[in-house]
Amino acid sequence: YLMDAESFEQTMLSREQLGDVINYLKEGMSLELLFYKDEPISVELPNSVELEVVETDPGFKGDTATALNKPAKLETGITIQVPLFVNNGDMVRVDTRTGEYLERAR
Repeated sequence: YLMDAESFEQTMLSREQLGDVINYLKEGMSLELLFYKDEPISVELPNSVELEVVETDPGFKGDTATALNKPAKLETGITIQVPLFVNNGDMVRVDTRTGEYLERAR
């Protein structure tokens, strides 16, 4: 369910309607929901979101200087490529248009 922050009206969308958007959804996140004839047709995400890394191989001292990447599973279940210095529990900013790592969130 998605809830209108002003009217508190709830709209139910299926996984099919959400598509790839589901990979970036977090509780309490602000979204733009577009309607046509009272039916939801599109969900607009912010250009980037902050998500927690829940599973990745450990980084090693000195990894900040390399340009190599490793897979990391995020709190929503999506797996992306991140730099070697990113560890479990880190918050990362992800581009919702491309699914790519942007930076470690502060």
